[in-house]
Amino acid sequence: MIVYFRSMRTRDDEKKEALFKATVKLVNEIGFVASSVSKIAKQARVSPATLYVYYKNKEDLLVSTYIDIKLDLSQAILSDFDASLPIRDILKNVWLSMFDYVANNLEYYKFIEQFANSPYGDLVDHQAVEQYFIPIINVLERGIEQKIIKAVDRHILAAFMFPPISYLANPRLLHGPELSPADIETAFTMAWDAIKL
Repeated sequence: MIVYFRSMRTRDDEKKEALFKATVKLVNEIGFVASSVSKIAKQARVSPATLYVYYKNKEDLLVSTYIDIKLDLSQAILSDFDASLPIRDILKNVWLSMFDYVANNLEYYKFIEQFANSPYGDLVDHQAVEQYFIPIINVLERGIEQKIIKAVDRHILAAFMFPPISYLANPRLLHGPELSPADIETAFTMAWDAIKL
């Protein structure tokens, strides 16, 4: 009996991780337009054909990279999530975890900020990405119901709570001495004061 084996590329987690890192690095250095498939593959030290084992095209690669970072961010900030705490304490823990994530992953955060302000942002299923953050959304809604937080759209609440982190945790933007724990505490209190009743 003759057995025919079909040649098939196998998925390799290390190659996929290399493509992820290469995408983040190149987009941050030269932008979305200049980051071609061939340049990303070269940076990842794989053949351009390898990229198509994992992604349909460049757009799929960029969107997947964004979604992977958002998932990583959600897992980091929800790792010690405790819904039984008072609303302020829950949001403080989330805020501080997000501050740590941004401070320690500036290249990822730079990518998602650029991505969100690019036409590629329209290709993301934002409702699906929001599912990663449901526990935080639920806390905000609970805070509104309990009249602890201002009764406004949760996107407005988030705009006053979280964007200051990307400035404060980034030494390229915040020129001056490193923030002390007391400074970070003050920054959270100011964010909290913006949304509380």
